[in-house]
Order: sequence, then C-alpha cells, then structure tokens
Amino acid sequence: MYEIDMNDCLERFRTLLSIDSTTGQFRQVQNCVVAQLETLGCPVHVTHKGGVLADLGGEGDPLVITAHLDDIGLMVRHVNADGTLNVCPVGGLYPFYSVGENVRIHTRDGAVYTGTVCRTPNSVHVTEEELRQAAGDFRKNVCVVLDEPVASAAETKALGVETGDVIALEPRFTLSNGYVKSRFVDDKACAAVLLGCIKYLKDNGLTPRRKVLAYFSMYEEIGHGTSWLPEGVRDILAIDIAPTGPEQNSDERKVSIFAKDSRYPYHWEMTSELRRAAIDNGVDYVMDIFTPHYGTDANVSLVAGHDVRHAAIGPGTANSHGYERTHLDGLKNTGALVLSYIL
Repeated sequence: MYEIDMNDCLERFRTLLSIDSTTGQFRQVQNCVVAQLETLGCPVHVTHKGGVLADLGGEGDPLVITAHLDDIGLMVRHVNADGTLNVCPVGGLYPFYSVGENVRIHTRDGAVYTGTVCRTPNSVHVTEEELRQAAGDFRKNVCVVLDEPVASAAETKALGVETGDVIALEPRFTLSNGYVKSRFVDDKACAAVLLGCIKYLKDNGLTPRRKVLAYFSMYEEIGHGTSWLPEGVRDILAIDIAPTGPEQNSDERKVSIFAKDSRYPYHWEMTSELRRAAIDNGVDYVMDIFTPHYGTDANVSLVAGHDVRHAAIGPGTANSHGYERTHLDGLKNTGALVLSYIL
C-alpha cells in the first residue's frame, strides 16, 4: 500500500488551519497553497474567482482530483444596539455547533478583532429558563460578543466593524492517540492529504498513468467550487469527509468510497474502479451512501454541464460541520487510495 508521510501531512494541515478562510476569504490560503505547490515543482494555474490547479503530470484522459479550502463560518448581519453582532451563517453552520466558540472578526479594512459566539441572554445564573431553550436561530437568540469595551452600536461601528464582515471560528486542533480533532477537517485535512500525495509522487519520481490535475477549490461550502473545469477534463474525483453516524458504514480509520449522496448516485464505473484499486492495493475501505444532507464538488461539475464521470472518497469523520474528528489511519487510507487510483 502506498503511504504518504503523515508527519508532513499533519504539518500541512496545521498550516492550513492557521489561516482563516471562511468562504469568500480565499486570498491568503490560496497564496499559501500556491507556494507549497511551487516548492513541490508543480506548474500552477490560479482561477479568476479563486482556486488553484496544479499539473501532476501524465498523458491523456485528464482527471481532476479536488479538495476544498473554504471553511464554514459567520458574517455580520448588523450591529445590535448593545454593540454585539447579529450574525448569519456562511455555509452549513448551526447555532448548536457554534455557541461558546472563540472567533475572529475580519473587517474589510484589514482589522481583526476577537470575540465569542454567545447565547442571548447568556448567563445561566440570571436567565436559566431562557437558556434551557434550544439555540435554534442565529438571528433571534445568538450573537457575537466582541473582546472590546463597547456597549453601543456606535462604539462597535467606530472600530470599523460593519455588515458583511467575515467571522472565522477558532479551529482548536489537537491530536490524541491517533485521533485528529479540529474544526475544518472538512476539508483542510483532505487538502493536506492531496498535498501529501503530490509530495509522494515528487519524492519517488513517479508519474500518474494519465494526466492528473489537483484542484484546490474555494467555494465548495456554498455550492460552486468546481463549476468551472479546464477544457478536456474527462473525470473528477472529490476528496471530502465521509460523515459517520447511525446506519453509516464510514469509519474514522478507513476511507469511504461514496456510492451516492443527497444529490445523485456517483458514476458506477468510476466508483467500481476506485473499489478495485482499493482491493488490489490493500487499502482499508468501505462503500457508503450519504443522505439526506450531503454533496461534494464532484456534483457541482455535473450541474454546471461538464461531460465528466464523477466520484468521491474521503476519511470517516465524526461531528460533521462541528468540532470534527477523524483518525490518522483514515487520512492515510485516503492518501493510499488516491495514489493507488492514479498510479
């Protein structure tokens, strides 16, 4: 079985996590990935809207392998009268997975302020009955409190904070007994795996059996990450998390091959090729189906009208869109399947 360097992979993951990249806030993380790809010796193309393609070599029958670098987060909807921030989600973020998190508020003028996602009201010793109610709506009973001495809308606005500013959640990465716990395993861990696969090819002087492009997209969480593809692409393979849960086969220590999600079945022949590659190369895998609330960038390319086969794989991951957890073995098996398929 092909094995990517997991120490290198984790270091790349932590580097990506250190850069806030709520959907739309792509420039810094894009520059970081471009620099890594150039160090690895890959020809790079940067898309106009935001996104990076790297040419991994090979000839004919082009395949795109994609992982995304945008994170779910929040945006300032308006400044409340008491100086707190009324917020709305960017991507699939929910109040029950957000309350109590530390955040960074990025203004359009480049200032960054810290704060916390809080219930309103926020003290169990004062308003216990209210706090027993579910935090169901960002607009009604959740706010962001700035770590600044502000008590009015005017004072907050004087800091330069305004409607449309982006709010990023603290990732809180930790590694314990092989388990990787962090926000944004979806999908920065998968992007790190893809970078690890590229490093493996370069370190071992290997060339894919067909032309392969690595596509680091920036808009997956809102549904148009890979709506554009280069001319001539025949297949697209998304690397994304495989959510665990009741009636799911996905396992944090394995790679899942997606048979279907909430949008479509994945291409029968391409998923069968991935399954055969896993079997032939000793990759620990499962087949799984993800409904009713899941989709990948591979679907987006179909919706955009591209004549491609599409498939998706990824590490089993718990607590999707919250404080996520996977395992080093799941990441290792994902990398092994990518390499098995392209080599």
